[in-house]
Amino acid sequence: MVSRSFECKTCGKPFSVKSEILARYPGWEPAQCFPCKDAAKPGGRKGRGKGRGGSKAKGRRPRKKTREENLTTAQVLAKYSGGPQDGVFTDGACTGNPGPGGWGVVHVKDGEILEERNGHDADTTNNRMELQALIAAYEMLPADAKVKVYSDSNLCVRTINEWAAGWKRLGWRRKTGPVENLELVRRAYELSLKRPGVELVWIKAHAGSLWNEYADALATAYARDER
Repeated sequence: MVSRSFECKTCGKPFSVKSEILARYPGWEPAQCFPCKDAAKPGGRKGRGKGRGGSKAKGRRPRKKTREENLTTAQVLAKYSGGPQDGVFTDGACTGNPGPGGWGVVHVKDGEILEERNGHDADTTNNRMELQALIAAYEMLPADAKVKVYSDSNLCVRTINEWAAGWKRLGWRRKTGPVENLELVRRAYELSLKRPGVELVWIKAHAGSLWNEYADALATAYARDER
């Protein structure tokens, strides 16, 4: 069965939806995986205070939902100080998904900004902006760079680190169907191969990391009419 991959906006994990379901709702892109969606419902896993027999249900603590603050870069610098102080930090954003969106990249060393870039698109998706941010990050770095690139998109990180090599062997196809955003995936992957000393790693979004928040502020500048 053909399916499409998405990234959950709550937990950050990739999940798939069958194409036959997506065909019923043209233009729709799910924002949450099914476990997170179920947990948010009244009476769902997150809302159940008691299990069978009236006793409190045991298990994992509910995940905290991340919140988009829409800060400027100056506000981010004033508010945050945690997280890694070296590396290239990337982020993508979209209003509507699909809708207007933006991407941002900042390269820092010892807490000092070496370079930053951002851009926007009038009609895009969150995953495309995350991939565009990765492309800009790789293009920012020389072939002999030895640095970490951080992304809060688990889907994009796994795409480059785990899946793209296999898709390339299959002629840039997945076993279950076409690769989403193929031109961006191919570009990001080929750039990563030319920079073997660059390590792409996942970072949790909105967890107090200064430069992740800064990249987010660059990515959302379009929503504040900043360029």
